Amino acid sequence: MVRLSLSENIEMIKRTLHFGNPCSLRKRDLQLVIEYPEERIDPVTVPIEDIGLMVLDNPQIIITNALIMSLNENNIAVLSCDTSHLPFGLMLPMYSHHAFTEKLGDQIEASLPLKKNLWQQTVIAKISNQAALLKAKGMSTDKIDYFIRQVKSDDSTNVEGRAAAHYWDCVFGDLSFIRHRFGEPPNNMLNYGYAILRAIIARSLIGSGLFPTIGIHHRNKYNPYCLADDVMEPYRPFVDSLILDLLEKIEPPEELSPAIKKELLKIPVLDVVIDGSRSPLMIATQRTTASLAGCFGGTLRKIVYPVLQ
Repeated sequence: MVRLSLSENIEMIKRTLHFGNPCSLRKRDLQLVIEYPEERIDPVTVPIEDIGLMVLDNPQIIITNALIMSLNENNIAVLSCDTSHLPFGLMLPMYSHHAFTEKLGDQIEASLPLKKNLWQQTVIAKISNQAALLKAKGMSTDKIDYFIRQVKSDDSTNVEGRAAAHYWDCVFGDLSFIRHRFGEPPNNMLNYGYAILRAIIARSLIGSGLFPTIGIHHRNKYNPYCLADDVMEPYRPFVDSLILDLLEKIEPPEELSPAIKKELLKIPVLDVVIDGSRSPLMIATQRTTASLAGCFGGTLRKIVYPVLQ
């Protein structure tokens, strides 16, 4: 098994690191030092400033607090996996933006009409990307195109839910698929992919001075990432597309193999189109969250979301 996976591209996107073997993680100067104490392998070093996301996928990983402090200082999202090797915990700094208090004030004071409008934009963007994915797979989009035209302020008639039911029937119809967190495969692939996506969105929200707990639509006293769950909605079809491509080569797996996880860890560098330009997904999320902060601050009226092509 590969001990360390790195994802990067020519735009110098932040790296995604996956640790699947017992190891020791510490800080030395400005470097992450990876050591394998039980094996005769030289330590590996990675500049901390190059990292965007870390996935800890082994119960025998040891990490020092000095490294944790440095990860927080560099706004690095850290995903911790459970005994089933699925992402379970997410660590982020409380804030990293220089004007955090001002941005937080704008977010808290956002009017109800503004939040309803922002959610309408978000739902339209999500369903539009779902329609684009169906079209790319050669499926009819007549019904989902109709749903797009029916989305009202705050999606008061829950078009999102009706569109989702139709969408899942189409994309995985031959598998008798029911989308559920604890459902049959390929739900496990979707869960893993969405957890990666959620961490990326939450990291970008923190970087834009926003508090990921205070949502524009999602409200749940048990959910510390309501805003991340709002903003990630139009990005979900990009994860779905990646998984559909994988399922053209393999059967839905009962357990996620290291090879499948490696493919899903490519999510941060997926090529997307946002505001007319191509960009890695992780960079696109930063543009989205910055535009959302602008909407809260009154300088913008529209969230910038990627368009699936």
